[in-house]
Amino acid sequence: MPAPVRLDQLSVHRPDPAALASRATERLSAWDAARTDAERMALIRSWDQDNRRYHAQRALAGLRFAQDTRVAGSRADKEFFDHLHPDFTEQNLTLIRRILGSPHRDALGAAFGAHALRLWEVQLAAFDARIADLQRRESDLSNRYDALLSEATVELDGETLTFSQLRSRFGDADRGVRSRAAQVLDKALDARREALDSIYAELVEVRDAMGRAMGHDTYTPLGYAMLWRTDYGPERVAAFREQIRAQIVPLATRVHARRAAALGVSDYAWHDENVPDPRGVPRPKGDQAWMVEQAQALFHEMGDDFAGFFSMLREGRLMDLDTREGKVGGGFCEGLSDSGVPFIFANFNGTQDDVHVFTHECGHAFQFYSARHHPLMEYFWPTMEAAEIHSMSLELLTFPYMELFFGDDADRFRRVHLESAITFLPYGAAVDAFQHAVYAEPGASPERRAELWREQEAVFLPHRRYIDMPYMEGGRTWQRQSHIYQVPFYYIDYCLAQACAFQLWACAREDRADAMDRYRHLCTLGGSVPFTRLLAEAGLESPFDPGGLDRAVGVVAAELGLKG
Repeated sequence: MPAPVRLDQLSVHRPDPAALASRATERLSAWDAARTDAERMALIRSWDQDNRRYHAQRALAGLRFAQDTRVAGSRADKEFFDHLHPDFTEQNLTLIRRILGSPHRDALGAAFGAHALRLWEVQLAAFDARIADLQRRESDLSNRYDALLSEATVELDGETLTFSQLRSRFGDADRGVRSRAAQVLDKALDARREALDSIYAELVEVRDAMGRAMGHDTYTPLGYAMLWRTDYGPERVAAFREQIRAQIVPLATRVHARRAAALGVSDYAWHDENVPDPRGVPRPKGDQAWMVEQAQALFHEMGDDFAGFFSMLREGRLMDLDTREGKVGGGFCEGLSDSGVPFIFANFNGTQDDVHVFTHECGHAFQFYSARHHPLMEYFWPTMEAAEIHSMSLELLTFPYMELFFGDDADRFRRVHLESAITFLPYGAAVDAFQHAVYAEPGASPERRAELWREQEAVFLPHRRYIDMPYMEGGRTWQRQSHIYQVPFYYIDYCLAQACAFQLWACAREDRADAMDRYRHLCTLGGSVPFTRLLAEAGLESPFDPGGLDRAVGVVAAELGLKG
C-alpha cells in the first residue's frame, strides 16, 4: 500500500492569520445567508476541510519541535501555532455558537451525528476569548518544560546519557547500576529544582486564573471540559480511584513483594521496582531496524489490514523511534488530519519498554487510520480515555507474537507486562489524585505540593521507599511525569483504558477472532460516540460500574497467581 505522504519530505507551512480571520468572517456570512439544510451541511464540510489542513500543520510543527527542541526554526514554528491557536479556536467557536443556536441544529445532528453537537457544546465550555492570553502563556511554559528535560544530560559510568537513555539502566540486572542511575537522576532533577518548581507554580496559577475567568471556583471543571469529557465528572473518577485503592493496591503490593523476594533484597526500593528477577528486564533480541522488520512480520500475521497499515507507516517514514539528545522523552502518536495518516514518536532504549511503547503507539495509529473515513475530523480520535483502549489493548492482543522480539524469553515478557499493568494502576491513580489536590489548593508552595505527593504515595504506593534519593524521597517524583505539567487530568485515562484492555485480552484467550472483530469495530468507530457508548458497542463493561474494575482485573490476577 503506497503511502500518500512521506514525512521526511514535509515542511511546516504557517497559515496567514489575517487570511484565517477573513475566511472565518466569510464563513459566518455564508451561514447566515444559507437557506437550505444542504447549503448548511456543505458549509460545515468545507469548514471541516479547513480545520483538517490547519491541524495537520499544527501537528507537524509540534512533531518537529519534539524531534529536537534545540532547533530554533522548529521552536519558532511551535510557538507560532501556540500563539495563533487561541484566535483560531475563537473563530471556530463563533461559528459553533451559530450552529448550536440554530433552529436547524437537529437536522445537522441527524446528518453528522448527535455526538458532534455534544462535542461542540463542550468546546464552548472549554474556551473563551478571555483566556486566550493565558493559554498562550500556558503553551510557553509547557515548551520550557520540554526543553528543560529533553536537553538535559547526565554522566553515568563514563557515558553521557539523556534522560530517555538513562531509563534503560533502571532495568539492568546489576543492582549497583540501577542504584547509581537512580542517584544520578535524583541529582539531575535536584539541580533543576528551581526551574521545575517555578514552571509548575506558574502553570497552576495560569490554569486557576483560566478556570475563574470561565466562571468556576477552581480549574478542575475547565480541565475536564478541555479533555472533552462528555459523560462523567470528578465524582465518578474519585469513585474509580477508590476501587483502585481497595482492590488493586493489595495486588500491586504482592507483585512488589514477589519481586523483592526474587531479587533477594530486604531493602527493595524505587530503583528495583521495574525489575522482576535477577536477570533484569526482558530485552528484544535485536536493534531498532531488526525490530521494525519483526513488527512487519507480526502485523502480517494479524491480517491484511494490519500488514498494509504498517507497510504504509514504513514507506511513509512515519515513525521516529531512536533516542537522541534534544529529543523530547516518551512516546506519542499524532495524526495528519488532512491526509488521514498517523505518525509514531518513541525513544527506544533497548529494553522491553521498546515493544511496550511501540505496540501502544501502533494501537493509536491503527485506530486513527481506521477512522479516517468519518465526515468530521472530531471523529478521527475518541476522547482520551477511550483512545487509550486501542493502544493498551493492542499491547495485549500482540502477545501471541512476542517470540518474534524476545525468542525464548517471550513468556517472561508476557508475565512481566501483565505484572507491570497491575502495578501501574495505583501509580496512575496517585497521579490523578495529586492533580485534583493541587488544583483545589492552587496557592500551595512547592513544599506543600511535595507533601501532597507524599500523601498519595502513602495511599496508593505503600510499598515505595527510596535509597540515597533525597530529592524524590522528599516528594518530587511527580516532576518526571510530563502529563502533570502539560495535559492536566490526562492520566486516569490510562487506568480506565487498562481495565477495558484486560477485558479484550480475556476475550481473546477464549475466542481470538471475536476479540479482534471487537477491536477493529472499536477502531473504526473513532470518536463518533462517547466513551461509555464505545464500551457498549464493543461489548465491554464500564470500569465505572461497581465491581467493574475487580472483574476486569480478575482474569489477570488469576493468571499471575495474585488472588487468594
